[in-house]
Amino acid sequence: MEHDERQIREVHTTWVSAVNAGDLARLLALMADDVVFLNPGQMPFGRDGFSANFVAAHQQLLIRCSSDLEEVAVVGEVAYTLSRDALSVTPRAGGEAAQLTGHRLTVYRKQPDGRWLLARDAHTLSAAGEPGS
Repeated sequence: MEHDERQIREVHTTWVSAVNAGDLARLLALMADDVVFLNPGQMPFGRDGFSANFVAAHQQLLIRCSSDLEEVAVVGEVAYTLSRDALSVTPRAGGEAAQLTGHRLTVYRKQPDGRWLLARDAHTLSAAGEPGS
């Protein structure tokens, strides 16, 4: 496994751990300034939209994410990953957990200092058992 691929796999693992810990500062450190997120049924959004959504979600929900990398490709200063994700979201006020599954495509860009940062992210997460999940 090449050095760049290993670094991207580490960023992916760190991302999932930070999501589970509710660590917004760590997630922001893994994003390019011009990051764009594409979520079903929403307009594309950047860092500010991500921050607002993340904080609101973690205030209301206990979120547990798992993610299996299915593919990592590095082409020069750009790379992408394809992963199969599963989320369990449980209301903090009580109630049953909802299960979401789907695929995620993430594009990374290598920075001048050698770090790989998340630049674009799109997912197909939907309720477990729905078509496409």
